[in-house]
Amino acid sequence: FMIDHNLRAGYREVSVPLIVNEAALYGTGQLPKFEDDLYGVGNASNFENGQFLIPTAEVPLTNLVADQIVSAERLPLRLTALTPCFRAEAGSAGRDVRGMLRQHQFWKCELVAICPAERAGAEQVEMLATATDILKKLDLPHRTVKLSTGDMGFSAKRTYDIEVWMPGQGCFREISSISWCGDFQARRMNARYRGANGTEFLHTLNGSGLAVGRTLIAIMENHQNPDGTINVPPVLAPYMGEVTVINPEEPT
Repeated sequence: FMIDHNLRAGYREVSVPLIVNEAALYGTGQLPKFEDDLYGVGNASNFENGQFLIPTAEVPLTNLVADQIVSAERLPLRLTALTPCFRAEAGSAGRDVRGMLRQHQFWKCELVAICPAERAGAEQVEMLATATDILKKLDLPHRTVKLSTGDMGFSAKRTYDIEVWMPGQGCFREISSISWCGDFQARRMNARYRGANGTEFLHTLNGSGLAVGRTLIAIMENHQNPDGTINVPPVLAPYMGEVTVINPEEPT
């Protein structure tokens, strides 16, 4: 459903690797600052071989333009991918991150846009609308918050968080962050485009569209009936064999 929605919004689906090297993670800003949050891969004789499981599809998607000079006619690039994501997230604990809210492995649909500087602001508005429209179609209460500088990610120039209402916790929880990274990632990756004034660094944007686990929680909690049944949002029925109501399992 999310991939189909993103394709209709003008994004192109890409199949990406789940293992990337240090250079890719440095390019998008996960290294060196967040090394403790990553899972390294290797074999018994050489575990520290500089390869890691992806923390988000943002990494391989954005690195598609690493060390490239893209022609202006190809821009903007709008890419999407559905992948498992792997995060150690050292130090995460407590009731707010129990269960499906925060996992070491989870599925996420990612959005990435790559464009010239003058197009970046409009791309962020469109990406925000694409992610928000998913929640509207699922009939989930949500809000958008513009983050302060101190709350933004390492690579971000401007970020909007989309938060969904979680009745079980009685609060809103982040379900997507839509970030414009300026040319920060492009400078690290040496990603440029050829325009009228020669070669210039690209601008990159990324966001979740959406985190699958948290979306599932929100659907189950917001669409649950007093008898324990769950109403399936109409837009999901074609993906679920036209099932409209999910009944709780009988105790064994």
